[in-house]
Amino acid sequence: MTAYRLAVVSAGLSKPSSTRLLADRLAEATVRRLALDGREVEVTVIELRDLATDIAHNFVTGFPGAALREAVEAVTRADGLIAVTPIFTASYSGLFKSFFDVIDPDVLSGKPVLIAATGGTPRHSLALEHAVRPLFSYLRSVVVPTAVYAATDDWGTTGDRLTDGLPGRIDRAAGELAGLLAGRAPHGPAADGGSEETESVVPFAEQLAALRV
Repeated sequence: MTAYRLAVVSAGLSKPSSTRLLADRLAEATVRRLALDGREVEVTVIELRDLATDIAHNFVTGFPGAALREAVEAVTRADGLIAVTPIFTASYSGLFKSFFDVIDPDVLSGKPVLIAATGGTPRHSLALEHAVRPLFSYLRSVVVPTAVYAATDDWGTTGDRLTDGLPGRIDRAAGELAGLLAGRAPHGPAADGGSEETESVVPFAEQLAALRV
């Protein structure tokens, strides 16, 4: 059986970091959910802190180094993506955004994505909805409904009668991502055999030239 490819992007800066810990928990939960259906998963974790210099050089030279090129290829080949960022100044980190600026926007079109974030206070949890989700919506990714935010106080708590604890949110989001992946053939189109239509985009310069005729 062909294994699904799952890319996990962690933008944590410290080592160890709560961002990487959350990324690992989400990946483990997704793998566990797919394993219940007898599906295998190949997980590739990308630590952006190790690629910071390569990302900066890419913006200056226009060419990715070997490590960055390998990371981009892992995201490109992946059937699904887990993207986790720390929240700085009420938004995703600059390193997180810069990595996705390097990637060809079309690579993420239609790809199932689970978004998550970490922060010191629960007050930044809405950054997932007003910053991170719009980013992947712009890239035409299929973002799962449940976004997982982990504040410092969330680790080790079980929640209350109105809100699930962090383990419950992780499990729910992982289940949603696993459900999207299960509906697709690994490294291919939808499992129902239907092919995805590729929209033909005419460059703007060509459109202008046609108007002058």
